[in-house]
Amino acid sequence: MTVGFVGGSGIYEALDLTDVREEDVTTPYGDPSAPVTLGDLDGTEVAFLPRHGRDHQYDPTEVPYRANVHALKQVGVERILSSNAVGSLREDLPPRTLVVPDQLFDRTRHRPYSFFGDGMVVHMGFAEPYCPHMVEHLVESAEGTGREAVDGGTYVCIEGPQFSTRAESEFYRSQGWDVIGMTAVPEAKLAREAELCYATVTGVTDYDVWKEDSEVTLEEVLENAAANETAIKEVVERAIRALPEDRDCDCGHALEGTINTPSEAIPEATRDRVDLLAGEYL
Repeated sequence: MTVGFVGGSGIYEALDLTDVREEDVTTPYGDPSAPVTLGDLDGTEVAFLPRHGRDHQYDPTEVPYRANVHALKQVGVERILSSNAVGSLREDLPPRTLVVPDQLFDRTRHRPYSFFGDGMVVHMGFAEPYCPHMVEHLVESAEGTGREAVDGGTYVCIEGPQFSTRAESEFYRSQGWDVIGMTAVPEAKLAREAELCYATVTGVTDYDVWKEDSEVTLEEVLENAAANETAIKEVVERAIRALPEDRDCDCGHALEGTINTPSEAIPEATRDRVDLLAGEYL
């Protein structure tokens, strides 16, 4: 079993692993944000990628999401745990709170959302954007570390890299959404297309811009992201140690019945590019 961990803002180094090595992975979608760091965590192989690169050189729109997810799939990952720095849309979710969301609302506009296309049409179910079993497991793992993680909630993903306007922030709050960030999409969508379980533990860094006495700044985000790092890593490490061997969910065959284009009509170049993802269905 190999478990993937995608580190968000503030998390640029792998967990406390042994037998660490790096692997340069090339994908049909370009290079990932960094070489994949592989190592052992109490008998489980972990593959780590810093989402924004080691020096945070990729902004939320420019992150090579497809290459990142494909690279993890190439090294044998079946489940991805991720972390995200987020703003809070609720008074009762102050900075340095952990939230494990179970829903997404997509407000992005300029990102490649799918591995497919180019003569191959795939309509993927996405009603539950995070693997429910992984969400539950992350919440239980947080409790096991003595930390509290809010169970569920909606993550609204904006394009960035600018923060929200006050009008936008107030609108998101009026919808009853819980946290706001810039990186959950398309990562969660791509993980589903790659038939990988996916869930995230988010760390609140700010109150966005809706709160009168608090307006988000980069300084605040970085300070609280650094403070959240230890808690997030503890939760993820415990989750990895306690993961069951078998996946008791539908993520592993999510592509079944979703390919709308007859196999013989799909261009050869497209078939070659998606072979790792969909070869068994073609």
